[in-house]
Amino acid sequence: MSPDAGPVITVAAVVFRDADGRMLTVRKNGTAKFMLPGGKLEPGESAAAAAVREVAEELGVRLRVEDLALLGEFEADAANEPGHLVRSTVFTWAGKVAPDAAAEIAELRWATLTEITDGADFAPLTREYVVPALEPA
Repeated sequence: MSPDAGPVITVAAVVFRDADGRMLTVRKNGTAKFMLPGGKLEPGESAAAAAVREVAEELGVRLRVEDLALLGEFEADAANEPGHLVRSTVFTWAGKVAPDAAAEIAELRWATLTEITDGADFAPLTREYVVPALEPA
């Protein structure tokens, strides 16, 4: 991180894919960018526990920490907080989900990886780091 970088928001997120390979993205109330489901860690909470808690709150989907696979840790400009960076621990989950928008989620969107990398309406972290990490080298 550069010395002139803004405040860092630490979050955890989960990648869900459907049978067609599309990725689940969410848009929170009052925001324009789609991002991965997840959110901020509570004090003393592990990234995996935060991911499980946030997915339950936002999507009504119950996961188990032991079923998450670490994709990586990524840092990018925050999508909805100008001047901030977001540092996210991102997990993948291999099962099928039937999510419902809840809590602060305004909209769910299943998008192809190409739609995400080509789309300005997706968060920089998802578009620039997560999708390339998912694609085979």
